[in-house]
Amino acid sequence: MLVTSVLALFGVGAAAAVILALASQLLKVEENPKIEGVTEVLPGANCGGCGFAGCEAYAAAVVTNPDIPANLCVVGGAETSDKVGQISGKAVAAGEPVVSFRRCSRVEGHVKAKFDYVGTSTCASAALLEGGPFMCAWACLGLGDCMRACPFDAMYIANGMVEIIASKCVSCGQCAKVCPRSILQLIPRRARVMNPCATREKLKSVSDVCDVGCINCLKCLKACPADAISYEKRRIEIDHIACLEFGPACGQVCVNSCPRGIMRSRVPADPAPDISDAESVAKLTVTVAAKKAAASENPAEAAREHETPHTVIIPAMDPEPKPRLRESDIPPPAEALSDEADSVEEGKP
Repeated sequence: MLVTSVLALFGVGAAAAVILALASQLLKVEENPKIEGVTEVLPGANCGGCGFAGCEAYAAAVVTNPDIPANLCVVGGAETSDKVGQISGKAVAAGEPVVSFRRCSRVEGHVKAKFDYVGTSTCASAALLEGGPFMCAWACLGLGDCMRACPFDAMYIANGMVEIIASKCVSCGQCAKVCPRSILQLIPRRARVMNPCATREKLKSVSDVCDVGCINCLKCLKACPADAISYEKRRIEIDHIACLEFGPACGQVCVNSCPRGIMRSRVPADPAPDISDAESVAKLTVTVAAKKAAASENPAEAAREHETPHTVIIPAMDPEPKPRLRESDIPPPAEALSDEADSVEEGKP
């Protein structure tokens, strides 16, 4: 009886093993060897700087999706991009080094608070309450969502505003993705000029709340001989490549024509850091893994890491504030300008 039972169990086990073996062959998914090859040449930091959840996800995307470029790995740098391009069969274009830039001058412009915000210390939450706690609806909220999203510790909060450490920024763009105000923008490191204001308001709607904000008068747009400035989605945008190609012959007339002094000359940013060495990758991998683990185990506590105070406090006002907009600075008539600005909302007049 015992022998029969043992033989029966053995037979069932053997049959199950055969069925599983056949099923594994019939149902197996053929893996693309290129995906494995790309995964092996990537650093393995899983930092998310490429815009994907990790190195394996990016490897699958770059091999299977023709629209995904081969140079998105900011950690591996040019050498890794070349290897990814060779394996995936994609050409690797030499990209313009860029850096994150904050388009807000709230502190300099003495923008006042509408109310003291007390609540979840995130920009995303503060932006939902009455349009945010500041008189300017496009002001930096300063609660650090971008700072927490940055895998490379290239951002910090000072005077209630985010500051960017250009020498640490690798231009992954994670900060720009989480900013509810869309005031973080990637621009060329060698950009010659920039407008540190992202408002989409005009004229007195700006000057009444900010001493330096862009009034979208379009004078810079009309003055630029390189056609490098446009009015898109109700704010000034700069084609930095066109500006750089034209060169300094223009004398930076856009800067000189700005009645608010908000279009400004810019010193080239420090070069991006080289973090492709094994030690840097290992350190980044540990840091990213720790952040992900903390967020998974205790999301509320992770959100409070490096958090600024819950109540938004405006820094002390300058005892001698800058003069507000003069009537002579507004191109008359205002109604005609408004119509003209609307007519060129998507480009040049």
